Amino acid sequence: MNNHNIDSQLATLSQGFLAKTHQLFIDGQWHAARGGQSIEVRNPANGQVFAQVAAGEAADIDLAVQAARRAFEGNAWRALGPAGRARLLLKLADAIEANADELALLESLDNGKPVRFARMMDVGGAAECLRYNAGWATKLFGETINLSFPGQWQAYTLREPVGVVGQIVPWNFPLAMAVGKIAPALAAGCTVVLKPAEQTPLTAVRLAELIAQVGFPPGVFNLVTGFGLTAGKALAEHPGVDKVSFTGSTLTGKSILAAAAGNLKRVTLELGGKSPTIVFPDADIEKAIDGAARSIFSNSGQICAAGSRLYVHKDVFDRVVEGVAERAAKLKVGHGLAPDTEIGPLVSQQQLDRVSAYVRSGERDGAEVLTGGKVIDGEGYFIQPTVLTQTRADMAVVREEIFGPVLCAMPFEGNDLAQIAALANDTEYGLSATVWTRDLSTAHKMIHAIRAGSVKVNAGGLFDNALPMGGMKQSGWGRENGREGIEVYTEIKSVAIGL
Repeated sequence: MNNHNIDSQLATLSQGFLAKTHQLFIDGQWHAARGGQSIEVRNPANGQVFAQVAAGEAADIDLAVQAARRAFEGNAWRALGPAGRARLLLKLADAIEANADELALLESLDNGKPVRFARMMDVGGAAECLRYNAGWATKLFGETINLSFPGQWQAYTLREPVGVVGQIVPWNFPLAMAVGKIAPALAAGCTVVLKPAEQTPLTAVRLAELIAQVGFPPGVFNLVTGFGLTAGKALAEHPGVDKVSFTGSTLTGKSILAAAAGNLKRVTLELGGKSPTIVFPDADIEKAIDGAARSIFSNSGQICAAGSRLYVHKDVFDRVVEGVAERAAKLKVGHGLAPDTEIGPLVSQQQLDRVSAYVRSGERDGAEVLTGGKVIDGEGYFIQPTVLTQTRADMAVVREEIFGPVLCAMPFEGNDLAQIAALANDTEYGLSATVWTRDLSTAHKMIHAIRAGSVKVNAGGLFDNALPMGGMKQSGWGRENGREGIEVYTEIKSVAIGL
């Protein structure tokens, strides 16, 4: 997308989509919020309000859940069958691609990320996610079982959709996360109520328009924009919801879990992380430097699996850390619509205050700022990519999820893999880890020793729809993506027939 196209698309958006009064999408129709309230949407690059969406509350959630229940139990959605669901998901993928430039621009305005990144990763990834899950719609099945019970039996299992699903998505990858949740749920035959983050609701609204355009039956997909403490809480608590899937902070995840207890909802939680990157002295150092930098600075560090703890063998520590710091210092920080921007703003003033407070906390505790660390003067929510050294395991910057472009670098000595793995595991989180080494024995031993839902070797920010993602410990429950990511939207029913 060149500058001329951006200016043209921005003018079209300003006169069209952004000029609308954005309502709630319930039962195939657009509705004003029952309470009549709205949410201001701010551009993180300048802090200015540029759109408003409806602020749905408990009454709106109730209407959406009722619509989803009618659609789930009615004939229109069931009659489509697996192949029909797959065709609709493929049509939605095509619609997203056809509107890719507009969606990327909305995502950049809403979230702050570079528009080139949004076009390739967020929008392109959303379309591919739909296509991947469309393939699963026709491949969900049970199995026949040979019983040992006396008599002659025909026994088998059925895999059926779990029902009405409430889905709550975060602000760091708004469109990609929304599609990543609705795609497997719809492929499995569930119906959905989606609640996007209040900071970044616009691509979810546009997604609802495309869903209506391609012909999903009314009530199959419902969108309620609103605040987490009102709409999100009501969705998690609602007795008409059979499953809730949430991506966000561990603290909020625990609240979701408590809210879901009322009717024992099925729950999937993809939560926080404090992921380690471990560099052994035999690694390809240049690739390790590049991978470590990308892991923490991509998307302004606002990634749950960001490699925010860097452990490097003392023999190569200075070389690696200086290399990462050099890359950090050279990153072009700026407005997401600028063609040369590599790292955009943080999503909000609140997030900027949080990240900068962690940097100051680290300095007070004895950490040294090798590069960055300062809030950038002017409009918008910008902070310099930051590398901290002289950090210790007892520091808040090392132990707590910052969710910003802040890296804590620490050396290790020797080759005792159990001790090195203990450093990686010294956290309440267990979402992801990365190991850099040329030694296959070292790699495999570390894979088994690290307590994380995902371990990558000699790879940076790898993501693939076929690869399950989720956490151990306080990084969550369950898995998304792959076979596991769609099967969590199903229930197993056992059948035994006496012959």
